[in-house]
Amino acid sequence: YLVKQLGGTKAVAQMLRISQRTVERYVKNQIKAPRPGLAGRLEREVKQRWQPLIRAKARQKAASTGGIIIDTRARLGYTAPIGSTDQDRIRHLTIALPPVHAARLFNAQEAGASDARLQEIAAEALKEVYFQDGGRRAGSLDEVRFTDIEHLEFDL
Repeated sequence: YLVKQLGGTKAVAQMLRISQRTVERYVKNQIKAPRPGLAGRLEREVKQRWQPLIRAKARQKAASTGGIIIDTRARLGYTAPIGSTDQDRIRHLTIALPPVHAARLFNAQEAGASDARLQEIAAEALKEVYFQDGGRRAGSLDEVRFTDIEHLEFDL
């Protein structure tokens, strides 16, 4: 993997501080198990290059087809017309958010949005998915308050 990423055995050898011939032996499977120090360096370098690719693919899938799961324990309330029960209270919710909401969260995060802005986007998603049930109820809901967050976790 590293030879392919860096374009040759010489670059890998320099990065890992070993000889080019040793890298070539690993590529040909003449050496199979690296020394512990080298194994740690290899693992670190591969993870550094590989993990961003895996995360990007997972984000793309969540934003286009899969959506994300939000699990939170927080104070949730809403602004609605007079006469409705808009009292905020601590709720524990585990909700599947559709891809459109996942995409909004990922795009805002990549653009460097603040935590407060990300909370607003999550509140808007909870409003549409949980409180309004995709437009089937609570159509007059104006704003969802998402405060006193005790726990907030996202899963793909």
